[in-house]
Amino acid sequence: MQKTTLLAPILLATLAFAGCHGAEDDINLADTGVIKLAFLPKDTDQDPEKDPQRLAAWIEEQTGIKTEIYPIDSDGAAIEALRFDRAHAAFFDGAAAWIGWKSYGLEAIAADQKGDGRTYYNAQAWIRADSPIQDFADLKGTDSCHTGLLKSAGMFMPMGYLIKEGHAEVVGDPDDINSLVGTVDAFFGTPTIPEKGQEFAGYDGALKCISVGHGDVAFIRDSTWDDYCGKTDAPDWCLDKSAYRQLPAFGQVPSHPVMVSPHLDATSRDLLRGALLALNDSPEGQSILEEVLETPGITGVTTEEHLGTWSENLEHVPGVKAHFMAKHKISTA
Repeated sequence: MQKTTLLAPILLATLAFAGCHGAEDDINLADTGVIKLAFLPKDTDQDPEKDPQRLAAWIEEQTGIKTEIYPIDSDGAAIEALRFDRAHAAFFDGAAAWIGWKSYGLEAIAADQKGDGRTYYNAQAWIRADSPIQDFADLKGTDSCHTGLLKSAGMFMPMGYLIKEGHAEVVGDPDDINSLVGTVDAFFGTPTIPEKGQEFAGYDGALKCISVGHGDVAFIRDSTWDDYCGKTDAPDWCLDKSAYRQLPAFGQVPSHPVMVSPHLDATSRDLLRGALLALNDSPEGQSILEEVLETPGITGVTTEEHLGTWSENLEHVPGVKAHFMAKHKISTA
């Protein structure tokens, strides 16, 4: 999934207690005596401001519960911890969060913000204003511009949507990610699927692709023109915004959500959510957000509102679940 500057670390709150806790029991954080925040280890020797111990101290102050850092090495490890109630909560990549939700019942309570304050961006199809294309059915046989092969707004979301709506059909094994290229080739005329560093790669590259007449439709995020063309030093290929049209948004690509165990009780979920949201309201909290979590803010969300349309489209992309499980080292055991 495309990612800018958000949350390289993965946050976990893990359960620590002497005995075994039954999988069907409700877990209450006040009864555990300690909250463990697990992060992917990173070197903070050169910049102590990035030390996750700062977040641990914040959570402890807000909740009144002893809080410690617990190291992990992957999203897969985070999912395992939540599955078996060795953990309470974790920040996840959107793809890993989707697997955790659909496969293991994890739920979202909050999410980090993107630069514009939203917890998502809309995936959209952009065309030239004078294009004869009117709706998604008209995209059949057109020349498409994608940000790259295994990209969210540029590939997974539009292809999942086109398949879901019956416009495109999967060509090849529906459980193999390699079938995605054949599916794209069969639906579009001449698709442009660049590799990193090639011309027309990325959001700006896909927009350039239709701007210079190389393609008919670009699959990008809703803010792409503003990000690259709406500034004084815009590239020469940029056209006036009125020279483009957008088909309706077909889904939201989520930011990194905080997922919790399905066994964590409502009081504990509210406690964790409140501690995280409080980061928004003080200079120290803002510093932790920017330096430790690498985000401008935290917003409370529900699972359906944050992951719903993302999930609806992903479910139709051939082989995407196996692809994400391998990428994030998620075990099926």
